[in-house]
Amino acid sequence: MALTDEAIAKIRSMIQSGELPPGSRLPSEPQLASQMGLSRSGVREAVKVLESARVLDVRRGDGTYVTSLAPRLLLEGLGLAVELLQDDTLLEVMEVRRMLEPVATGIAALRMSDDDLDDLARILDDMRGAADDHERLIQFDTAFHRTVVAATGNETLTSLLDGLSSRTLRARVWRGLIEGNSAHTTIEEHHAIYVALRSRDQLLAQASALLHVNTSESWLRAVLAQPEGDHAGAPSAGAGPRSLVRP
Repeated sequence: MALTDEAIAKIRSMIQSGELPPGSRLPSEPQLASQMGLSRSGVREAVKVLESARVLDVRRGDGTYVTSLAPRLLLEGLGLAVELLQDDTLLEVMEVRRMLEPVATGIAALRMSDDDLDDLARILDDMRGAADDHERLIQFDTAFHRTVVAATGNETLTSLLDGLSSRTLRARVWRGLIEGNSAHTTIEEHHAIYVALRSRDQLLAQASALLHVNTSESWLRAVLAQPEGDHAGAPSAGAGPRSLVRP
């Protein structure tokens, strides 16, 4: 493992220094091992690790290349990691989302195109039509927020929020909302975000998004506080913070 770590560090250094820029082809395995003064097995394992991290692209019969190093590639694993997080750690993810998503929504209010806003209107109609189907709501909810954040033009921010808003997290929230008869209220929160965006009101868009993320976080707390499969005791949409904390 020490040799593999050393090989990873050296390849990363070559990329960071510009010796191996995005899209460039790595020397052959024997050449790279000789150049770095390491064993071929260490280099081989390092390449496997960096391929999994989307830093390298191994093309069989052609060679190994540095990827574009675009945020959507390098941050792709974030969503997979979030899917594995449990209970209180998921709440930490929601806290990070609360820090980022409202600000992103405020920026989007100034940058969204009319076509993007028309797309949001259609997604809202789809959400209303799927108010009792949490699987379809997850699909439309994801599309709604992805459209908003993508409008910022910040690929790193888009990739981060996409990873933080995992399907597992959304599923637990929407299941709780439906079983608590509050899905319609949350859909209207999406409508409020849309209205603020359509008005190009940055502060209102940010505030509306903050309210929405807070609702999602509160309901996630409620769902996690219940035994698996039992959400009958989940609080109403207007419940105060004390009722959302674990006993």
